[in-house]
Amino acid sequence: MTKEEIILANQDCLFPAVFHYYSEPLVITRAKDQFVWDADGNQYLDFFGGILTVSVGHCNDKVNRAVHEQVDKLQHVSTVFATEPQAALARKIASIAPGDGWKSFFTCSGTEANETAIVAARCYTGCSEIIALRHAYHGRSALAMGITGQSAWKMGPPVQAGITFAHNAYCYRCPFGLSYPDCEVRCAQDVQDLIRTTTTGQVAGMIAEPIQGVGGFITPPKEYFKIVAGIVRDHGGIFISDEVQTGWGRTGHKWWGIEHWEVTPDMITSAKGIANGFPMGLTTARAEVAAGIKKLTISTFGGGPVPAAAANAVIQLIEEENLAGNAATQGAYLRGCLEELQRKYLLIGEVRGMGLMQAIELVEDRASKKPATAQTLRLMEAARDQRILIGRGGIYGNVVRISPPLNISRPDIDNFIQALDKSLEQSS
Repeated sequence: MTKEEIILANQDCLFPAVFHYYSEPLVITRAKDQFVWDADGNQYLDFFGGILTVSVGHCNDKVNRAVHEQVDKLQHVSTVFATEPQAALARKIASIAPGDGWKSFFTCSGTEANETAIVAARCYTGCSEIIALRHAYHGRSALAMGITGQSAWKMGPPVQAGITFAHNAYCYRCPFGLSYPDCEVRCAQDVQDLIRTTTTGQVAGMIAEPIQGVGGFITPPKEYFKIVAGIVRDHGGIFISDEVQTGWGRTGHKWWGIEHWEVTPDMITSAKGIANGFPMGLTTARAEVAAGIKKLTISTFGGGPVPAAAANAVIQLIEEENLAGNAATQGAYLRGCLEELQRKYLLIGEVRGMGLMQAIELVEDRASKKPATAQTLRLMEAARDQRILIGRGGIYGNVVRISPPLNISRPDIDNFIQALDKSLEQSS
């Protein structure tokens, strides 16, 4: 198909709700490592990675070799049969989970992983009420939209019964009009009042992203999760860390984002970067929580031999090449470069994030912090012209999300920053 035929087929045959970045859809035809190429042969430096999914580079040789070997040996049988790739992956996850005796259930996406976690929390505690965070995103099923804290990502009548939303730790736009640290983390303390006034007082649990992805890489202060996890557990609930975007070394040095807050969750969900683009969702839990699901269940495609082989190869690569360490080192360098751009452009209100999960929030002026949504759209187009790929997010659509592969190098970051600088100049 030609580029025009691909675009026309998308318009004619896909749901109109399927949106694309840019005024004209960018048709990607191939990719390798940190680069992608469009249908016209233009090369782009990819600093979004398929929404934080291409964790070790496009078409990684080691990962693809493991996939090729597996697809020639065993492609699919479903979870009613045991396979080596799934067993090996479950054992590996148990060894790197923050505690002993963790057990996993595999699906195909973060949405399914979060659905599984909510079911498990309700079965284990015998309670039904769930606390989620404002600005959160947890998936696109009815229940996942129900625990998502952004109106733009809620469609139809979501499953909302028994779900309550706490204030997130959005320090740049504090909902209480306070400043950290003088605020004494008011947003976290408010969870106590939230439970007392909007629930029965006994909750099944709380689900939260350590760094809110679609929300715009909102990064809470160091005390936040210790406080809220303690409050939730005091009221009978468990704490679920949604690591769909923050897992697998993305935040630097740690396997899991929540480890930076020194909190051990009761369940972890993940997807995206675990298999470098192959469909894989993970719900892993403390043994007693996993045992709370009494009825038998299956997943037709979850933990399939091919995506499990990819995930095993990704984890091995992260370990062998210390990519979590590289995420910390290169992430710090990237952060410093972005802060230099912030000093140059008043359009950048805040730089935030952790490791190779960095964001810039764009504002019309720093005093009012009025979201620069139109300028962000112009920046996206300018970045395309400069041959770099970035993401967009935030409840106002004014946050640029930057998430290159974990094995990115300093020269790549220099090239990216140079192109981003020119893009900001064009769009300011």
